[in-house]
Amino acid sequence: MTQQHKPMLPSGGNRFSGWLGNTLLKVTGWQIKGELPNEPKLVIAVAPHTSNWDFFLGLAVLFSLRIRIRFLGKHTIFVPGIKQLLESIGGIPVKRSASHGVVSQIVNKFNEQEKMILAVAPEGTRSPILPWKTGFLSIAHQANVPVLLIGFDFGKKHVIIGPLMKTQGDTQADISIIYNFFRPIQAKYPQDVKYPEA
Repeated sequence: MTQQHKPMLPSGGNRFSGWLGNTLLKVTGWQIKGELPNEPKLVIAVAPHTSNWDFFLGLAVLFSLRIRIRFLGKHTIFVPGIKQLLESIGGIPVKRSASHGVVSQIVNKFNEQEKMILAVAPEGTRSPILPWKTGFLSIAHQANVPVLLIGFDFGKKHVIIGPLMKTQGDTQADISIIYNFFRPIQAKYPQDVKYPEA
């Protein structure tokens, strides 16, 4: 099923960008496995993240699926001349020092929008650091938005659109489910991925 049959998803791009994304995936041998849910609001957790190539693969997938995503950035980079560009491609400026916190800022953003997809890299870095960042789970839970897991499997060259999960409000239980989903997915540099013991 294509994006055109999922009217609740926030759409983005055009026929050319869709063609470009599909072509890039085909030329590089990548395939998308699974389907996006027909949901107006999502938090998408994408992993594993061990290489700058992950970014370019993500762009190809984004173009192919023709959806509009939002991402977080420090408010200090949203300066005149760049701010408009960053916001046009989905950037959301956040003030990490704000008294009400980043989570509250993004929850408010979700509440203000009819449709919104927030994409995050839960590892937070390309370095093998544990535990993964869990702020996105707090955002999803407080905004009552489901979390969609997407894995980049470099071993099989599969972009795996995984399960849609509803947060329980128990961060440890939720992150354990997420670790178990990503554990068998091979990163470009597997040695740079760490998970807690199963």
